[in-house]
Amino acid sequence: MSAGLVQAAYIVAALFFILSLAGLSKQESARAGNYYGIAGMTIALIATIFGPESQGLAWIIVAMVIGGGIGIHYAKKVEMTEMPELVAILHSFVGLAAVLVGYNSYIDAPVIEALNPQEAHAAHVIHLVEVFLGVFIGAVTFTGSIVAFGKLRGVISSSPLNLPHKHKLNLAAIVVSTLLMIYFVKADGSMFALIVMTLIAFAFGYHLVASIGGADMPVVVSMLNSYSGWAAAAAGFMLANDLLIVTGALVGSSGAILSYIMCKAMNRSFISVIAGGFGQEVVISDDVEQGEHRETSAEEVAEMLKDSKSVIITPGYGMAVAQAQYPVHEITEKLRSQGVNVRFGIHPVAGRLPGHMNVLLAEAKVPYDIVLEMDEINDDFDETDTVLVIGANDTVNPAAQEDPNSPIAGMPVLEVWNAKNVIVFKRSMNTGYAGVQNPLFFKENTQMLFGDAKDSVDAISKAL
Repeated sequence: MSAGLVQAAYIVAALFFILSLAGLSKQESARAGNYYGIAGMTIALIATIFGPESQGLAWIIVAMVIGGGIGIHYAKKVEMTEMPELVAILHSFVGLAAVLVGYNSYIDAPVIEALNPQEAHAAHVIHLVEVFLGVFIGAVTFTGSIVAFGKLRGVISSSPLNLPHKHKLNLAAIVVSTLLMIYFVKADGSMFALIVMTLIAFAFGYHLVASIGGADMPVVVSMLNSYSGWAAAAAGFMLANDLLIVTGALVGSSGAILSYIMCKAMNRSFISVIAGGFGQEVVISDDVEQGEHRETSAEEVAEMLKDSKSVIITPGYGMAVAQAQYPVHEITEKLRSQGVNVRFGIHPVAGRLPGHMNVLLAEAKVPYDIVLEMDEINDDFDETDTVLVIGANDTVNPAAQEDPNSPIAGMPVLEVWNAKNVIVFKRSMNTGYAGVQNPLFFKENTQMLFGDAKDSVDAISKAL
């Protein structure tokens, strides 16, 4: 395949990637967006593998078969509840790839053709900076993604790591890395400086994400998505691959925009979150009850739903864990067939990943038109007879509005407590992922339905 044909294929692939992002922005076009992405990546792989600069074709195919086999195995095995940590660990692979590409590009530097020595020297300096920055971004992405994976998986505590002078440590890591880059360029590529910086970047990435609490973890995953994009773009510069640069920039910028939107939805400072919680004093509340809670039964909830004219369901991560989306769809259809106005209220950060709840409900065939975002439905709770809070906790916590000292203070939440009746599906009275007690559980119009969410919804469906 000629160089001109490869560049043309790269342009077509880049257009498919842009169409993919556009498609993924809406539920109705998300499937087409995935197909565009697959088509673009297929074209990109074929053009790269059979391009004029491709070498060791057999080894490339072997690596693709092994990697593809592992990917297909885990894609079939992974549950929807595990999707956030899968995304996090995939980001770590991108970061590690950027580190390996950086070292390879440093050891086997490309031959620079220039008209004069000055141009050759300038190009060489630019290449050294590309290598250094690419390795730094990749290393931070690698360890940061592993920590995010551990927190989402429950292997690492969701509480923020609070080392003494932690923000000064982060600043010191950046300053020392900058000085090492200057030395690296002046020394015409010092392996010692590159290795030291890599170790610092690994530690920096770990500490940066470990210092962020569980409440902000959805933003962190989104931000790591952005980091992985910039790591890919850096690898593209080192490999002189235009498509990798374009693709990395698309992923990096879209991830950063999504993170900003999520920070706005959570009333969080964008800079504060990505800087490891800078400027935030996080206090995790204990599990002390704030009053008496009332319990109810599935039969009583079914009777309440029968007598309701308007019902809103607010799902959370607990619904995903219990796989309750299918019976939830069943009771939705039964109620709608009886003339009850049933809708879903989705918080921007419900679950552990943006769009997590939307995907689960779409998987259960819940109609798109009754799945509404928080801003679209929040004003309707006043006129709602019954709200079913299924596995949600922090996203329906009135402490965000009532307690200025709460770790989630100021965060926009679904104002479910304004409804006539609120039914909360939970396994126990434990706090949510952010470690914050929820005063909603103790309000007069709230009743608790304890047990597995799927079993509880099944029981309600039978009673209906």
